[in-house]
Amino acid sequence: MPDTQTNAQRPAHAKPDHPAIPGERVGILLANLGTPDGYDYWSMRRYLSEFLSDRRVIDYSPWLWQPLLQTVILTKRPFSSGAAYKSIWNEAENESPLLTITKAQTAKIAEAMQSRFGDTVMVDFCMRYGNPSTASKVRAMTEAGCRKILFFPLYPHYAGATSATANDAFFDALQKETWQPVARTVAPYFDRADYIDALAQSIEAGYAKAEKRPDILLCSYHGVPQRYLMQGDPYHCQCQKTTRLLKERLGWDDTEIMTTFQSKFGPEEWLQPYTVEEVARQAKAGKKSIAVCAPAFSADCIETLEEINEEIRESFEHAGGETFTYIPCLNDDPAHIQALSNVIEENLRGWLV
Repeated sequence: MPDTQTNAQRPAHAKPDHPAIPGERVGILLANLGTPDGYDYWSMRRYLSEFLSDRRVIDYSPWLWQPLLQTVILTKRPFSSGAAYKSIWNEAENESPLLTITKAQTAKIAEAMQSRFGDTVMVDFCMRYGNPSTASKVRAMTEAGCRKILFFPLYPHYAGATSATANDAFFDALQKETWQPVARTVAPYFDRADYIDALAQSIEAGYAKAEKRPDILLCSYHGVPQRYLMQGDPYHCQCQKTTRLLKERLGWDDTEIMTTFQSKFGPEEWLQPYTVEEVARQAKAGKKSIAVCAPAFSADCIETLEEINEEIRESFEHAGGETFTYIPCLNDDPAHIQALSNVIEENLRGWLV
């Protein structure tokens, strides 16, 4: 983190006791979902309690939901979730892969922005749940002189449970600032040509490395309750469009690619088809070689490294599937960093461009 007082000066003509004020900068704050601080019981419980208490994520009445969450779910789930995180944990850095990758993305985007705009920009990241918190990073940026902040939720598609709740946390943080910066939020980028091209390149590279060409590619998106679509959330439609644009960019036909949804939670119906069931259906239908990618995630995380590459793979193999290829998220791939940098530059128009 830059020294917030390095370029701080007392305003001209101010009295000697006037506090020094940092030079004006523009902040670029990247945001991802979040990560527990560790995979032990209490770290997992704190993280899951914050995540599952978000009304954007679970919109049941708190009077009904919180007693169930605090007395039943959070008694058992931290153990199973902790075991899942342990299986993918970056032990060398003692952090989750999502945190490791987000740090790498931020460093590369910061390098790109600073080569373009110099020290007039400050690039950092935050997490919606866990650490580093959105509020802590907004405070650090305002203290460093960021009079304008571009807030960028790293979700290609809009959903109330992802983009909207990230923005909520950002707006809440702004309320606490004495000198509130001017703010912008970044729109979804699910249909941008540079994002689609980066996805296509990653799939072409994954297919080139596969021991056998997959019979079909499943684009597995994180699910949400079907009810959310009926209430007007555009997420489902945006996911479908990404798959269609990807199919067109790859030059494939409808039999080679499809949209599925993963991570169902709770008893109600979620967006379908469910990935874990669809891979088994494909295997039983004779498609013994499949590939799965996760276009809704900007970085590999528990839902991709553990759920897709372990649980969903197992479902496919138990149903008779033979070759399962997981194509990693775009992470800090150069084409992805370029696409994200393009989005940022476009959103800085009128500020720095």
